[in-house]
Amino acid sequence: MLFNSLQFLLFFIVVTLSYFSLKWQGRWILLLVASCYFYMVFQPTYILILFLTIVIDYIAGIWIEKSSGKSRRWLLILSLISNLGILAFFKYLGFFTENIAALFDAFQMPHMAESVTNLVNRVFVKVLHVFGQSGISSYKDNMSILPIGLSFHTFQAMSYTIEVYRGNYKAEKHFGIYALYVMFYPQLVAGPIERPQNVLWQFHEYFKYDIENVKAGLMQMAFGLFKKLVIADRLAMLVDYSYGNPSEQNGLTLLAATFFYTFQIYCDFSGYSDVAIGAARVMGFDLMENFRTPYIAQSISEFWRRWHISLSTWFRDYLYIPLGGNRKGEFRQYLNMLIVFLASGLWHGPNWTYVIWGGLNGVYQILAVLRDKLLSKMGFSSTPPSLVTSPVHDTQSRKSPVRVVVNTLITFVLIMLTWVFFRARNLADAFLILKQIATLSINDHIDSPMNSVEMWFSIFLIAFLMVKEYFYLTIPTRSTFRFAVLFALITFMTYLFGVFSSNQFIYFQF
Repeated sequence: MLFNSLQFLLFFIVVTLSYFSLKWQGRWILLLVASCYFYMVFQPTYILILFLTIVIDYIAGIWIEKSSGKSRRWLLILSLISNLGILAFFKYLGFFTENIAALFDAFQMPHMAESVTNLVNRVFVKVLHVFGQSGISSYKDNMSILPIGLSFHTFQAMSYTIEVYRGNYKAEKHFGIYALYVMFYPQLVAGPIERPQNVLWQFHEYFKYDIENVKAGLMQMAFGLFKKLVIADRLAMLVDYSYGNPSEQNGLTLLAATFFYTFQIYCDFSGYSDVAIGAARVMGFDLMENFRTPYIAQSISEFWRRWHISLSTWFRDYLYIPLGGNRKGEFRQYLNMLIVFLASGLWHGPNWTYVIWGGLNGVYQILAVLRDKLLSKMGFSSTPPSLVTSPVHDTQSRKSPVRVVVNTLITFVLIMLTWVFFRARNLADAFLILKQIATLSINDHIDSPMNSVEMWFSIFLIAFLMVKEYFYLTIPTRSTFRFAVLFALITFMTYLFGVFSSNQFIYFQF
């Protein structure tokens, strides 16, 4: 069910009103049933996959808590294998099969390549038939039938068993509550990827109706939909047109499209997070912050402290630190960084473009660490100052505004270049786009399906967003009258200027 749909509006109203009319015993049942319905609107039969992982991890959590020694470790390993196995089968089977077959071909073993392909096809088709996907004839169709949000709820389920294993959280004995932890509809299909310490205990609480929570949640939902429908979907018109056939576009058009995509993906994904967090907050639940003004970052490392926070901290806590982090020497630190970002790239999709995207960010991080160490040896500070004193700024001083601007622009350009690989259909398109941008001519003009008014309006929206975020402007909700006026204004502007094409959120494919 899309957040940007009339169906969701009716669903949200009915579920929320019903939620506040019930006692605790009825609330968790209502939310679990509603979450199942929310997911089944997308793909009904795949609810079985969720329940399979839920049952496995629920039992694993209880057994891990009761066990000791090596048995605890093996139970955790079995739980992780089951989760990652399901994710790998549905999301990466085709990717791995094609690359293994290509490797056999490279070693002049075509029969082995054909045997592997045929075996995978037979297994894949038989398994899919179990879930009612009788029209699937090849593993190459896997992306078209990928269970929506599989990467998100898989990682959330894994965080539970890992935290129980580490002794940071007690195993949940209430099966319905644990199932709700995995399936809570606001963040089920695109995050934030929660931890049990933050959200699971909240399902045991009875939250009273709080008008301040309702106002704040509704305002966050409204602005999230504004970012999605008014900004992201508008920018997508040029992005889809240009990246759809880059060989026919000049360098300036592709540069403009890449610039637009940089803000499209941010407004699209942070818009989803805003709706998710806001919808939960209306009912009294507190979900973690997922974005913190990332494009005002003054370094790559700061960008990743602000972008998709729930995923970046997940990889930090469950991959980077277990690999040794920065505790085993400089070489291992750099290797661990690269592994984490390559894994992050692969997490986003079974395509080499995502792997390269992750690898580039990893290289950026390594170079930043090397630069900081060099500056430190030379007696210079590597921490860029800030123009604005604010709790969201990770800096310490208001000095040297020129340095702030330069660092911010450099970081922005570096990140923008990585988005080329993220958005391009394949590596050939990505390198072609970069080549066209690098050789753009002063005589180029922007070839766009948007007219000049729409182009300038899009640029104005980007400027408005950046001003709001740089100065951390909040929308006040304390005054009920002011809230009503601003909420009505944002809703009206979303309706008036929104691009109502029922586009899925970008991260739904992950």
